Amino acid sequence: MLESSPSWLLVGVLGAGVITALIAGLFVAGDRLLPPPPSSTTHRVDGTDRRRDEIRTYLDTIGERYVEDATVRDDAVAFYLPDRDVAITFDPQAYFRIERAGTAAVLCEYEMPGHQLGRRLPFETPTRNTADREATGSARAAFATLGLSPTADADEVKAAYRRRVKDVHPDHGGDSEAFRRLREAYTTAKEHAD
Repeated sequence: MLESSPSWLLVGVLGAGVITALIAGLFVAGDRLLPPPPSSTTHRVDGTDRRRDEIRTYLDTIGERYVEDATVRDDAVAFYLPDRDVAITFDPQAYFRIERAGTAAVLCEYEMPGHQLGRRLPFETPTRNTADREATGSARAAFATLGLSPTADADEVKAAYRRRVKDVHPDHGGDSEAFRRLREAYTTAKEHAD
């Protein structure tokens, strides 16, 4: 069968095989000489680290003792409050298993600002002081950008953003820098609204 094949076909197949072997060798040598950096298993892109920091800050602010990355009823939870037998988790399945086992559980969504955890805790927590928000320069500036007082609630923040976005959105003839500032103000005000 090889005798009946044209010589140009045999040379092409042989050449392709040699080139493929050379390229594969380059990849193997490159992988051994320049190994990829070790991947970090603690780095999260989904905002979990930020939420954990916010929850940690909130629990410290209210003076609540906690254990981070604890195991409760055979489930891993983000935070456990041992004095009150309360588990805080991002995992809905763990939340339901822990609740059925008799421990109070709090489910936190990744989008929920950490300071709003107090609304979900099964015990009385100190209320956020409006003066605390007013003392925060970025929060005060964010509310001012939206034309609101620092005591505005989340619904008022959303309504003010929707009103203002019509004027500054680049698709409606607005300035892209003003639109960026408005979006940042909305995000900050939303996180600090009651």
